[in-house]
Amino acid sequence: MKIIIYEEKYQDQLVKLWQACGLTVSWNDPVKDIQRKLAKDPELFLIGLINDIVVASVMGGYEGHRGWINYLAVSPKLQKSGYGRQLMEVVEKKIAEQGAPKINLQIRTSNVDVIAFYKAIGYKQDNVVGMGKRLVSDE
Repeated sequence: MKIIIYEEKYQDQLVKLWQACGLTVSWNDPVKDIQRKLAKDPELFLIGLINDIVVASVMGGYEGHRGWINYLAVSPKLQKSGYGRQLMEVVEKKIAEQGAPKINLQIRTSNVDVIAFYKAIGYKQDNVVGMGKRLVSDE
């Protein structure tokens, strides 16, 4: 798998990947999420390609206090292949180079396979409550 910084020509493939991985929800327009990411830290928005086909993605971020991970996805047919770990190693390095002392992420509690994946690559559950507030409606 070749890892590159996201390019807009891959938008349709990327949205299809996210849909296949169950990452899209009605209140988050994936195309708007892509455009928002391109406006902030686009160098931390990575995709994995095999033969010019998008098979993996991750949106990294750093806001000056913590690094963040969003939209980690690997094509369902290729999960457990090491591509998720490979992508995370690259984005973690890039976030660390920006000065982040820690990376946070949020996982739905029902997504036990993803929780197990992150534990296997060294992430630990923080004793916190994740909260959010929509400022812009995508619906």
